[in-house]
Amino acid sequence: MVEQGAEAGRDRPGKRVLTPGAYAAFSEALRARVEADPRVVGLVALGSMARRDYEPDRWSDHDFFVITRPGEQETFRADLSWLPLSERIVFSYRETPHGVKALYEDGHLVELAVFDPEELRVARVNRYRVLLDRADIEPRLADLAAATAGAGEARADDAWLLGQFLTGLLVGATRFARGERLSGRLLLASQALRPLLILLARHVPSDRRDLCDNLDPFRRFELAYPELGGELGAVLGRETRAAALGLLEIASRELGRRIAGFPSRAAEVVARRIEES
Repeated sequence: MVEQGAEAGRDRPGKRVLTPGAYAAFSEALRARVEADPRVVGLVALGSMARRDYEPDRWSDHDFFVITRPGEQETFRADLSWLPLSERIVFSYRETPHGVKALYEDGHLVELAVFDPEELRVARVNRYRVLLDRADIEPRLADLAAATAGAGEARADDAWLLGQFLTGLLVGATRFARGERLSGRLLLASQALRPLLILLARHVPSDRRDLCDNLDPFRRFELAYPELGGELGAVLGRETRAAALGLLEIASRELGRRIAGFPSRAAEVVARRIEES
């Protein structure tokens, strides 16, 4: 949060920059505020705020859980005056039954969810740090992280992911050819690319594979795989059918020799169909 002049660096005239000191100051102000409130029994930092495998940078938001005593949680969701610098919030909305997003006047984003200890079981987490614990929050989070790692599409088998990738490419390209350009492009960039990223992170070696996110395979992929990330970004800059063929070429090259039973024949059929569309 850009606040004091000493913390609000600038990289060009008129542009405010979130510095590490300003980010840490907001985190500490948040921790102190909730710790002083007896209704709060836990605070859990998530993502960049957890400062596990990487530090927050100038683009990082604040992402966290607040755990309250039963019956108090809705008050915290509905009234955000407990947040640091709440008078500088210009927009907020309820994203989920438990979650709220708030935008500050300097462009900083806060994403939070409020639970009571029992409601916490519906959450999913990977990188986290418990900053306040008055109700055995730490073991609950450890169980949640283990359950998250063992479930979902990140644990789907290769055959399912390859099927999702190939059919996503095919349907996206053919919709584009039909004239459904928005739908076709979206299918390519999300439903086809998503399983491909999971497969690449699973099978292609990298010294920084631990940076990949098991909740969102798009997150930090370029940090773990800078060359592949750059190539995928360039491919996605092409026209939709050319992009689909480019993704298929990358998949065949990187996965065809690493996955036993890679569906090479199916890949050829999909490529031909895209070329004919």
